Amino acid sequence: MASTNDHPGEQAAQDPIRLIGIRDTALSVDEVFRAVGDDAAGGTALFVGTVRNHDGGADVAELGYSCHPSAEAEMRRIAEKVVAEFPVRALAAVHRVGDLRVGDLAVVVAVSCPHRGEAFEACRKLIDDLKHEVPIWKHQKFSDGTEEWVGAC
Repeated sequence: MASTNDHPGEQAAQDPIRLIGIRDTALSVDEVFRAVGDDAAGGTALFVGTVRNHDGGADVAELGYSCHPSAEAEMRRIAEKVVAEFPVRALAAVHRVGDLRVGDLAVVVAVSCPHRGEAFEACRKLIDDLKHEVPIWKHQKFSDGTEEWVGAC
């Protein structure tokens, strides 16, 4: 009897990093979800970060994201680390820059793995590391006229 690793569906994906991008246009959950489709994946985890109407007890009136030119390369570096640590079949991550409104999508990431637990863990690692390591800055303007810059997503 062959081990489960001998099943063609268990073989490593050709290039599990399917989509990495910084966008100045609206993000699509459907695009990211389609990018991580894989017949050998039993679990897909998707995270969507949206612009909320408050931060630190203050009402957010406007928000803008800007990034360093290396941001997309840093996203890829982080994706490669996640792929090395988890049995990722497919991975996708996109982040928005420019002016956004409350409710707009700021970031969408997804990971497909053979099992749901791995997919959840890999997706959590991906978004957490993107948030802490990618040089993307948020400029918030509050309804009281104050403003602040927040580093790295």
